[in-house]
Amino acid sequence: MDVVRVLEAAALLVPEGVAADDITVCDVWDYLAHDEWEVALGLLQELGDGWTAPTGFWEELERAAALLGLERSREWCRWRGAETRVGVIRADLELRPVGETFRRTPIPGAGVLRPMWDIGSRRDGGEPDLHIARVWVEFADVLAPGRRAPVRLLPLTPARWRHLVPGDRIALHETVVAGGTATILEVEPALE
Repeated sequence: MDVVRVLEAAALLVPEGVAADDITVCDVWDYLAHDEWEVALGLLQELGDGWTAPTGFWEELERAAALLGLERSREWCRWRGAETRVGVIRADLELRPVGETFRRTPIPGAGVLRPMWDIGSRRDGGEPDLHIARVWVEFADVLAPGRRAPVRLLPLTPARWRHLVPGDRIALHETVVAGGTATILEVEPALE
């Protein structure tokens, strides 16, 4: 299947009337007609925020990004597809500075880091019950120690995270010492 057919299949899934920043699916069709595939893919990704896009939509975009050799875009579409299945958790994460924790290098932004999180759960003895979630740094390739950025979290066990609400504070752990603190910005249930 070539990239044009994959992008067309995704565009056909977008309901009429969906728009994002004055972009509509008509704009996507115009770019496809002019062989501007990367632009069409980018527009479809933006349109994905304007409606309850099903997993199949994100899978088509993931295929298109792979065919175009756009690795970060492919991973983003895979991430968004996973969010439709498990829900969305967005937070404002601030990493502790170098010297206060073991981390000396930035964390990668494209969802490869899978740290443990103290989300308020306790074990029988009262100690924190840590849970794993991948981290996607929004709008940046990395997040350096001592810096802050909005992030998306993809829990390994989503049901354990359902109690979180905007304003809750959770702690990132890569070792016993917390490496950062995040304030929950948004929690949305799974779409599928």
